[in-house]
Amino acid sequence: MAGRILLLVLFMNAVFSIVNAVPETCPADLGGKCGEDGEWEGEFFPGVPKIKYEGPSSKNPLSYKWYNAEEVILGKKMKDWLRFSVAFWHTFRGTGADPFGAPTKSWPWEDGTNSIAMAKRRMRANFEFLNKLGVDRWCFHDRDIAPDGKTLKETNSNLDEVVALAKELQGDKIRPLWGTAQLFMHPRYMHGAATSSELGVYAYAAAQVKKAMEVTHYLGGENYVFWGGREGYQTLLNTDMERELDHMAKFLEAAAAYKKKIGFNGTLLIEPKPQEPTKHQYDWDAATTLNFLRKYGLLGEFKLNIECNHATLSGHSCHHDLETARINGMLGNIDANTGDPQVGWDTDQFLTDVGEATMVMISVIRNGGLAPGGFNFDAKLRRESIDVEDLFIAHISGMDTLARGLRNAAKLIEDGSLAELVSKRYSSFDTELGAEIEAGKADFEMLEKKAMEWGEPKVASAKQELAEMIFQSAL
Repeated sequence: MAGRILLLVLFMNAVFSIVNAVPETCPADLGGKCGEDGEWEGEFFPGVPKIKYEGPSSKNPLSYKWYNAEEVILGKKMKDWLRFSVAFWHTFRGTGADPFGAPTKSWPWEDGTNSIAMAKRRMRANFEFLNKLGVDRWCFHDRDIAPDGKTLKETNSNLDEVVALAKELQGDKIRPLWGTAQLFMHPRYMHGAATSSELGVYAYAAAQVKKAMEVTHYLGGENYVFWGGREGYQTLLNTDMERELDHMAKFLEAAAAYKKKIGFNGTLLIEPKPQEPTKHQYDWDAATTLNFLRKYGLLGEFKLNIECNHATLSGHSCHHDLETARINGMLGNIDANTGDPQVGWDTDQFLTDVGEATMVMISVIRNGGLAPGGFNFDAKLRRESIDVEDLFIAHISGMDTLARGLRNAAKLIEDGSLAELVSKRYSSFDTELGAEIEAGKADFEMLEKKAMEWGEPKVASAKQELAEMIFQSAL
């Protein structure tokens, strides 16, 4: 979830709003879009129709070329393999600001405030967007959808008011893929949340997660995510790493206990991230996070939410971290995005590489799907893309890319050539001795005897180029 709503971004947005003295009701230049009560009237996206599947030959940018929701692939509908979700923070709170520049985006319905009225307007825009896109899931941070109050009680009241509207707008067909608490932006979390050196911050973070979990449950959310944006350190010289890790484990234990207490049946997810904003974050990658869960006896309580851009920042491919989570039975959800190899930070771009999407979908198919998880578009428009239409184009492109990846992965599986190549490579273990090794029944004395008997072993080609040829032929 990184690169999302960084403190600098929202700070610059606030400054931008103050400097330009934006009114607190409706924007001044809407051409009659606001009613007498200051509420938005009509559609938020009047020039955009409901997005439909038109096939690969379509030249219409506001149509699906590869994503056909009801089409059956390998015995399951595309919509059930992919379970797409829109990220509220990037889509409706993204401003285009970056560490070197002020905001570039101001959607027509924005009035420059972070008021309750504005929060409700954004929520209405969110559901119109979901309906036109044909997506029935969304994700949120608590502070993205409702503003802070002067006290925690007031903040919770603000959240309740906006969530009540969201519940009404959802109806029976839409629900959150997951919710989470934003424990990284506010200055109180400068040293972390669950790993903060300050007891008061630890308690405040617990209260915030408690409330966020409650509203996620109330909205029918299918999962709840923990992203330790500042759970890490800048230097070990002033850090008791063991104590911080112990505290984080106790925090997660308490969260799992509270989930059961309130009857929330959703999956608890941890999202690995190597660095940025901290120098080193404790949930560095899938393997590191799995080791943490094993050490503290939490494997049965959590699964992983793998973000592709985070995997590459940790030095892996997205496919690697997905497979690491999958073979451990811990793949729960995917944040579908990518980074730029020429840029050294979390750029949260929409995934448009068909080859990468195909490898991602190979893992998903091997996993039997992601439900109750799915694909969340934790991705944002580029700073220079400022038209409302761009929000749709970006999501359509990302959805089509993953749908195309699903089709390609199915083609590879049905063809069987790649699986046959892999099986043949390990065929020497498909013997009596191989079976004994894999069953843990072959000791070193037995293996030494065989080595003496057989002499120098023959080593076969790995056929890497053939594997890549087979893979590319499916794209």
